[in-house]
Amino acid sequence: MRKRSAITLFAALVAGSLCAGVPQSRARAADGPSPHAGSPALPGVDLDTVTIPELQARMTDGSLTSSALTAAYLARIEAIDPRIHAVLRTDPTALRQAAASDARHRRGAPLGPLDGIPVLLKDNVNTRGLASTAGSLALAGSPPDRDAVLVTRLRDAGAVILGKTNLSEWANFRADKPTSGWSAVGGQTHNPFVLDRNPCGSSAGSAAALAASLAQVAIGSETDGSIVCPSGMNGVVGHKPSLGLVSQSGIVPISAEQDTAGPMARNVIDTALTFAVLSGREPAAVQAPLAHSDGLRGKRIGLWRLPELGPDVDAVMSRTANALRQAGAEVVEVTPPYQKRLAELEYPALLSEFHRDIDAYLPTRKGPQNLAELIAFNRSHPAERTCFAGQELFEKALAAPPTTDPEYRAGRAELKDLSRRSIDETMAAHHLDAIAAPTNPPAWTTDCQRGDTDLIPSSTPAAVSGYPSLSVPAGTVHQLPVGLLLMAGNRQDERLLSLGAAVEHRLHAWRAPRYLPTLGSDGPH
Repeated sequence: MRKRSAITLFAALVAGSLCAGVPQSRARAADGPSPHAGSPALPGVDLDTVTIPELQARMTDGSLTSSALTAAYLARIEAIDPRIHAVLRTDPTALRQAAASDARHRRGAPLGPLDGIPVLLKDNVNTRGLASTAGSLALAGSPPDRDAVLVTRLRDAGAVILGKTNLSEWANFRADKPTSGWSAVGGQTHNPFVLDRNPCGSSAGSAAALAASLAQVAIGSETDGSIVCPSGMNGVVGHKPSLGLVSQSGIVPISAEQDTAGPMARNVIDTALTFAVLSGREPAAVQAPLAHSDGLRGKRIGLWRLPELGPDVDAVMSRTANALRQAGAEVVEVTPPYQKRLAELEYPALLSEFHRDIDAYLPTRKGPQNLAELIAFNRSHPAERTCFAGQELFEKALAAPPTTDPEYRAGRAELKDLSRRSIDETMAAHHLDAIAAPTNPPAWTTDCQRGDTDLIPSSTPAAVSGYPSLSVPAGTVHQLPVGLLLMAGNRQDERLLSLGAAVEHRLHAWRAPRYLPTLGSDGPH
């Protein structure tokens, strides 16, 4: 069968000729083994480092079952998640889903690379019969009666829906000064590297769960930075796809003009295979660019340094640039234009779009039926104000001009034009294969009273333009991960994933978390 042969092909590529991608055995960091390496129930399988092709090879030869893999992840969630609060709930049918996958594998008829692979979903993704709350008590009463389109695709591919992850409530679009990773439903998610540090938002639980190896892959969503920032800050890989490649149907919205779900994993290979399923592509279509990658030799990468993120992050970028040059890439420094104007235009556009889109979504659920009712709900439920009380973005969105307003339309048109030009013109002027920038600063200390301290402009050009971006681990600052964000032109997702695999292979920056309670006084704040 063609889908089964795709698995075999990809496993062979990992084992042999894919020199630019992740090596078959991803060697552990020099600072020693993970405190949770391996699993007694899965001899020879290190959940921190194993890839989907390796898992599928074992399922094919009968040395591993999805039931055993799923049980191992459920046991890890029970043992480890109380320290980080990344998983809101597990799916009670997970082991039944895994048993169905095992039956398909025994018949020699798996559905594809994700068949039997445990996946966690961000809790703004509608999941039939499983609470899907966006972190808000307003949606906690009844689960959706149908799956989001992306969940249907995952199920059709044989993936095991393992459960739902915490997020920044309403995807961080409620208050002027929110605390990322906090929701009234799930409380505060902690960064597994240093537990008093923030995981970044809004796909905080998805990223933290992956860093702690609580699932093989996870799904996040992004309007601006909400996949890539948590990925960078938790030391994992996150892909924000080109707008429109992954259906937004059945996902709690902020803006149809920018929202997209996307895959997150501990390596680029797993991210790419999950993207193939989410976007309805044949796995081979995503695998081919990785398989035929010639590494970094001859690639031209524009480095956007963003010194405002601090000298320690800039030093990580310098080391990254040197490593890429040693691998044969040409790295030139760039500054994409129009960034100040993008910042001025994006916020008012999102306010109008949120009012339109949330008012369309809420009637599909039990609870508040429009934004005005949602604001009233928050005012009448003290539990919604236990970390931060504000809902200023809700209130401003309620008063924002409608999306039929000529001033709004002119602003969104300028925003789309300038954001695309910021990437297109930079790439054309320097003949680039991609633009690279730091994904994130070192994680700040979580503080409900102060809120976030996130000065992170690198995600905006790709987020606003609808172009793809990909964060891969680049290094650490005082035990805290920093990611490298790669951006490319519209619908260049496969090429970007191929480049990301080569960068990942060269930097080799993945590290398992150590769950430190805090950092010493010399660490960043």
